[in-house]
Formats: sequence, C-alpha cells, structure tokens
Amino acid sequence: MARYTGPVCKLCRREGEKLFLKGERCYTPNCAVEKRAYAPGEHGRYSRRRGRESDFSLQLRGKQKAKRIYGVLERQFRRYFHDAQRRPGLTGLNLLQILESRLDNIVYRLGFADSRAQARQLVSHGHFMVNNRRNNVPSTTLKPGDMVEITERSSQIEYFKTLRAAEESRTPPTWVEADLDKLTGRVIRLPERAEIDGNLNEQLIVEFYSR
Repeated sequence: MARYTGPVCKLCRREGEKLFLKGERCYTPNCAVEKRAYAPGEHGRYSRRRGRESDFSLQLRGKQKAKRIYGVLERQFRRYFHDAQRRPGLTGLNLLQILESRLDNIVYRLGFADSRAQARQLVSHGHFMVNNRRNNVPSTTLKPGDMVEITERSSQIEYFKTLRAAEESRTPPTWVEADLDKLTGRVIRLPERAEIDGNLNEQLIVEFYSR
C-alpha cells in the first residue's frame, strides 16, 4: 500500500497554507506554518517573490493540494480523475465526491479520527467493518447507505472508549450520520460542493489533466 512517509508539515509549508494533516496539532502554536510561513528548502523564503505564477503552476498547485489533503499519490489520483470523467455531471465535483467517499475519509468525517492520516492507520489495522464485514483497505469507496462500525474487539481499546466522551466536540457533516455512543456511522448521501473544503479548486485539477 503506497503512501507518503515524509514530514507532512513540509507539505503544508509548500502549499503556503494549513492542510490540517496533523489533526489537533494544526490548531496550536506548534504548527509549522505558524512558525515558518514559507516554502521548505534552501530558497524557500524567496520562492514566492518571483511575480505572477503561470497557469501551469496554478494548476499543478491545485492538483498537489488535493492529493496531499486526501493522502493520495499520483497514480491513484489520476485513476480517480478518469473515473470522474466517465460519470455524468461535472468532472471536478465527481472527483471530489470520489475522494470524499474513501473509507479513510469517511472515518475521519464521522469523527473516529483526528486526521485522515490517523483514519488511514486505524482502517489499515483492521478496526472497522463496512456493512458487517471487516475492511482494512483505506481506499475502499463507500456508497450512500453503507454502514461503518468499529469491531467489537476494537471497541474495548482505550482510544475508542474516549470517543464517547468527546461526542460534543466532534460534529460530522450532514451527509454522514455518526453515533459515537454505539461507535457506528452511515453514509446518507454524496456531499454537495458547498459541503466539501472550500479551499480546493477542482477546476484547476480538470485543467491540469486536460492539457
């Protein structure tokens, strides 16, 4: 299972904004973007002083930002784009809905994890079931009506026990339904564009792959 294993704070600094890849830490003064608000590398302090960015640069940055937010590498991301093209409707919205439908993202949206990276790890370790079947594949695409629940054995782990106490501070979006008391969740429908991160520009991604 391919995944990025380098320092994630470097990714936020490269994009020049918080991507919230470390969960709660991103809301504290310890966030690397707060301390060093410039791109990583020897010339990072001066990399944003070159004037207007080219169209290609803007398109590339838009694609890279989406990949990094959802923790997807290039080959898989390109496959998602081609799947989105084959679906009826807007390609950009279809792509974002596919990314939001990944099991690791659903686990994150339900409030079972502080970040998508943590959700990916929890899924990989076999803590979740989808429609009463154990699933340890983070990239599994869920559909409206699919049920997600924590296995009976995993529910006895201290981490999942503390989720019940944090129910009020974890509010899932309206397109999923979570019950932190029973440690279950359900996908109600696909998210609308307004319910997906607004700092993503899907049109730039479409333009990049349509060159």
